[in-house]
Amino acid sequence: MDVAAARRRYVMICALFWLPLGLAIAPQLLLFAERGMTLAAIAGFFAAHSLTAALLELPTGGLSDVLGRRAVLVAAGLTDLAAFALLGLGTDAWVFVLGMALKGAGRALSSGPAEAWYVDTVHAAAGPDAELRSGLARGGSATSAALAVGTLVGGALPWLLGLGPDLGAWLSRATSGVVLPLSVPVLLAAAVDIVFVLYVLTALPEPPRTPVGPRAVLRGVPATIVSGVRLAGGDALVRRVLLGVAATGAAFAAVELLTPGRVADLAGDPEAGAVLFAGLACAGYVCSALGSHLAPLTARLTGGSGRAVLAGLGAGAGGLLLLAATASAAGPVPVALGATGFALVHLGLGAAGPNENDLLHRRVTSAGRATALSVQSLALQLACALAAPAVGALPAGPLPWLVGGVALTAGTLLWIRPVPAPRAASEAALPEPVRPGAA
Repeated sequence: MDVAAARRRYVMICALFWLPLGLAIAPQLLLFAERGMTLAAIAGFFAAHSLTAALLELPTGGLSDVLGRRAVLVAAGLTDLAAFALLGLGTDAWVFVLGMALKGAGRALSSGPAEAWYVDTVHAAAGPDAELRSGLARGGSATSAALAVGTLVGGALPWLLGLGPDLGAWLSRATSGVVLPLSVPVLLAAAVDIVFVLYVLTALPEPPRTPVGPRAVLRGVPATIVSGVRLAGGDALVRRVLLGVAATGAAFAAVELLTPGRVADLAGDPEAGAVLFAGLACAGYVCSALGSHLAPLTARLTGGSGRAVLAGLGAGAGGLLLLAATASAAGPVPVALGATGFALVHLGLGAAGPNENDLLHRRVTSAGRATALSVQSLALQLACALAAPAVGALPAGPLPWLVGGVALTAGTLLWIRPVPAPRAASEAALPEPVRPGAA
């Protein structure tokens, strides 16, 4: 497969995986409430998702490096399919806990294999020094675009079902309340996951691997995990990437927790605030997509991936500090400045991500690529989990925003020092683990 074909298929995989998640963003919390769940119960559902994803990040990355990218991507799609079916049709709390846990497992399974497949395929076609940023940037743009489209469709579909002859009420009566209008986007997400699985099976060839049994997998996965952890602790550039990603996680925790309340305050009404926030979230995804698209240009203008990460994180930190400065103000000018800060956060972090990953892939071998991506994802999620309580505990005003702003500023300062020249693939920091069945 040539580089252009690999890039197209990687972009399609990103779009098909993230579109279902976007479809479920807008109706998910409202659906839980419609089923009679309390806010405390809903918080427990989201905790089940986060804890499952964090616990499975490294094991699933190792699984991908042992069994293959395609097999783990198929497992991710099937797990998400089951999760959305349970969330769309469930009526009891334990069903929602199981559905959110499965959704977290699907997130962990998906965090490395597609990107690892793309990089492996490009290296096989064009050598270990092949340019990666363009494909990674397009994948990031496709992810953000899929989330934007999914959020809009998922938010509008239940409302559209209530127009005219009120198809939503008819659907609820016909299914004895099992399928509500808010269930429809979630069930549509399950249908898209079927398309995702079929596409992975037909469009992602990879070199044949030696068949491995359960015992070999149990031996191979821990060895690969240890290699990934050793890489995170032993390579200075990889540590810099992981710390930058952790700073990004703290920034996202502040933005995701504080933006809905800020928008509702400005709108003066919760319902109007919810509609306004859906549009703002979509705009944020569009800015992230644009930032990802501009990542290669940013690297060319700044003189390399390291400087591009510095510029991207710096723009995001500036956006968060702008949000902090306007957190308690009203009026057209503060609102416009806050919206500018919101756009800068997403634009800057969107541009930084592909350049961080370009540096990461030049420090690891194919044997542990998915594991390295799982370590990166774990750093992001743990930073989110640690920053969220601090953001929530502080009084309203600039201080909660400053948690993310200060963290992202610290992450930016890590990139002031020049990045060393990338090593050849044969000198990559991550040693190849013993393959199952190898001598």
